[in-house]
Amino acid sequence: MTDRFVDGDPSNNHSYGRELDRYGNPYPDYKSKVGTFHGGDLKGLTQKLNEGYFTDLGVNAIWITSPFEQIHGWVGGLNFRHYAYHGYYALDYTEVDKNMGTKEDLKTFIDTAHEKGIRVIFDVVLNHPGYLNMKDMAEYGYGELINDWQSYYYDQPESSAHYDTYDDYIGYTSSWLWGNWWGPDWIRTSPQAPGYDAGGNTDLTLTLSNLPDFKTESTKEVGLPAILAAKWDNNKEDQEMAELNAFFSRTGKPRTPANYLIKWVTDWVREYGVDGFRCDTAKHVDLHVWKSLKEEAVAALREWKANNPDKKLDDLDFWMTGEVWGHGVYRSNYFDNGFNSIINFTFQDIPGNMYSLKSVYSDYASQINGDDTFNVLSYISSHDTSLFDRNNLFNAGTALLLAPGGVQIFYGDETARQPDYSLPWDQPTRTDMNWNSINHDVLSHWQKIGQFRNRHPAIGAGTHMLLSDTPHVFSRSYNKNGMNDRVIVAIGASGSTTISVSGVFPDGTEVMDFYTGNKAVVQNGKVTLNAHANKVML
Repeated sequence: MTDRFVDGDPSNNHSYGRELDRYGNPYPDYKSKVGTFHGGDLKGLTQKLNEGYFTDLGVNAIWITSPFEQIHGWVGGLNFRHYAYHGYYALDYTEVDKNMGTKEDLKTFIDTAHEKGIRVIFDVVLNHPGYLNMKDMAEYGYGELINDWQSYYYDQPESSAHYDTYDDYIGYTSSWLWGNWWGPDWIRTSPQAPGYDAGGNTDLTLTLSNLPDFKTESTKEVGLPAILAAKWDNNKEDQEMAELNAFFSRTGKPRTPANYLIKWVTDWVREYGVDGFRCDTAKHVDLHVWKSLKEEAVAALREWKANNPDKKLDDLDFWMTGEVWGHGVYRSNYFDNGFNSIINFTFQDIPGNMYSLKSVYSDYASQINGDDTFNVLSYISSHDTSLFDRNNLFNAGTALLLAPGGVQIFYGDETARQPDYSLPWDQPTRTDMNWNSINHDVLSHWQKIGQFRNRHPAIGAGTHMLLSDTPHVFSRSYNKNGMNDRVIVAIGASGSTTISVSGVFPDGTEVMDFYTGNKAVVQNGKVTLNAHANKVML
C-alpha cells in the first residue's frame, strides 16, 4: 500500500488540497488519521529499491496500489474523513495521482525495478470510479451542493465526518447538473442521482459499497464523460481525443465505457513497461472485458519491449491475476478469459496448523505445477481481510514462502508490522510500515527463505515429493526451459539432522543449507547437517 510505505517526498502530501482547511493550512497530525493520505509515494518505493530492501527479501514483483489520479475530496467514514489513499476511488485514469508523485517518478520507479530484475504490477479497477464528493463537485460543477456544505466539509471536527450526515449537504433534483458527472451512459448510482439508473441486484450491476458502477456490460457507444471534459484543458482534451480516435480506429472496438477504460489503463503498459495487473473486484466485471483487457495489455507490453530492448527483463508476456472473492485452488472460467492467476483466499489460516502443510503442499503442486495455464496467488495477510497472527510469523513465513504456486507478501508481514484494532472495518490492516520497530529476527527469517525461493524456481513451480514425515522433508524438482533445479527442504528439523537425499543428490555431491551456510557431502544417499534454531533447512 504505497501511501503507507515510505514518504519519499513530503512536498506532495497535500495534493489537491487534501487534509487542508479552507485557508490552506494542514490539519494537525494528519498522518495519524485513519482514512487520510499519510505521505507514502513512488519516490519512497524507489528509495527502498535502491537500498536493496526488496532484493534482500527475494521479491521479484511489486504489486502497488493503483497510482491513477483519485477523487480529490473526502467522503464520510465512520466518524473519520475517508480519502482515496488506497487507490480504489479513481477520478482520471490518464494521470498519476499527485500524492503518489509525477509521471517521471513513476518512470523512475519502474525503470529502477526492472534494473534490479523486479517486475511491477498495477492494481486496476474497472468496476467503479470514485464516490461523488463535495470538493470535486465544487471544482468540476457536477451535482448539487446545498446548505452550508463548506462548514461541514472544512470546519467540523473529524469525528463529525460520517456517511449518515455527508449526504445531508447534497441535493438530488437536477438531472442537468448531475449530467455533468460521469453521465448516465457511463455509470449507475447509489444513492440514485437524477437521470441515472439505480444499482441492480447482480454481481455485474450492483453498486458495490454504494460506489458508482461502470456499465462495463453496455454495448452503447458513448462520448467522453462530462467530468473529464470539464477537468481537462483544451490541449489535454485534444491530445486524449486524438489518442482515443486512433485506438478505436486501430482496434475496431466500439466506443463503450469498458473500451475507454481498457485504452486508458493499457496506455501505462505501452508507455512505461508495466508488467502486469492485479484486477480488483473481478467478479463484478464481465469476463469478455477482462479477456479484451489482457489482449490489449499483451500487445502494449510487446510494443514497449520492442521499443526498449535495453530495459526489458525478457520476452515474457503481460500477466494478470484477479481478485475473485472467496476463490480457492481450482481452475475456473477466469483462466480462459485473460487471467494467468487468481488470488487464493483459502491459504490465509493454513500456517496456523503446520502439520497440514504435508497435504496442502502436495495438493497445490499437483494441481498448479502440472498445468501451465493455471496458477494461484497465496497470502497470509491482506488489506481487505486481516493480518496473520503477529506472534506466529516464523511459521507463517516458512509456510507461505515455500508454498507451490505464486505467493504474495503483504507489506509488514516480514517485519511484524502491527494492526490497529481500534480502527473500524478494514482499516486495521493498513497501518504505516514499521520502519522504526522492525522485528529483525522475523525479517532475517523471511529474507533467507525469500532469497532461496527466488534462486530456485523449483520451490514455486517444481514437482513435489514427500521424503519424510518427521521432520517434514520434501523435494521439489523443476526441469523445464533449460533448467534442472532440485531442492530439498526440511521443516521442523532440530539439532543434528540426517536427511535421505537419494534420487535427488548423488553420493559425493556437496550440498549447502542456505539457511545456515553449513555444507556437507552426500554419503550413502544421506546428508547430516545441524539445523538452525528456527527449524528450517534449505
